[in-house]
Amino acid sequence: MLGIIGAMEEEVAKLKENMKDTEMKIIAGMEFNQGILRGTQAVVVRSGICKVNAAMCSQILADHYHVDAIINTGIAGSLRNEINIGDVVLSTDALQHDVDATAFDYVPGQIPRVDVLSFPADGKLIGLAEQCCRKVNPEISVFKGRVVSGDQFISDKEKKKWLRSQFDGFCTEMEGAAIAQAAYLNGIPYLVIRAISDKADDSASVDYPVFEAQAIEHSVRLLLEMAEQLQDQQ
Repeated sequence: MLGIIGAMEEEVAKLKENMKDTEMKIIAGMEFNQGILRGTQAVVVRSGICKVNAAMCSQILADHYHVDAIINTGIAGSLRNEINIGDVVLSTDALQHDVDATAFDYVPGQIPRVDVLSFPADGKLIGLAEQCCRKVNPEISVFKGRVVSGDQFISDKEKKKWLRSQFDGFCTEMEGAAIAQAAYLNGIPYLVIRAISDKADDSASVDYPVFEAQAIEHSVRLLLEMAEQLQDQQ
């Protein structure tokens, strides 16, 4: 069973349209849609925005649906000049940039008493996503790198510069690292897929609404192709 989490309804609506034999349940205020997506057993759900919603959603997928893998799809702000609006970033790992326990001698982003700084994504899912994205979205570039998450919409050049220099981040958003942490603690392979909707700088509030639809379209195409490929591997 594949769990697919999106942060907003726009991200998951098109996926639900492609599902068959769907059964819907509402748990913790979230709508979980279980069915067949391009031949693969899947659960598609909108987590809501920010880390607590994302972590709760992931735990429900683990406890209630016993998913074999979690893919988090969505949009993000680029932290690198070479990553342009419309491009896709696949997480190699993820961390929470707004965790600060430096007063207790932890490095920025380190969660106290957790044995890793960042949570590594699944290599097989990364490889499959890269292959599928190049097939269905040949007009854009695909990058592999660290996703940094926090309960903040980043639209400041100085904060963007800090996120890149401090964490070597490729993109920033508000859910991925929480999903990564929940997946890591439950022993579930995961991948965060982010289509770039803005440059996470002073233009972010202008770029975001203009390019959101394009970014979501790239993610949906990619996920549908991945579901087909996963069916063939079952």
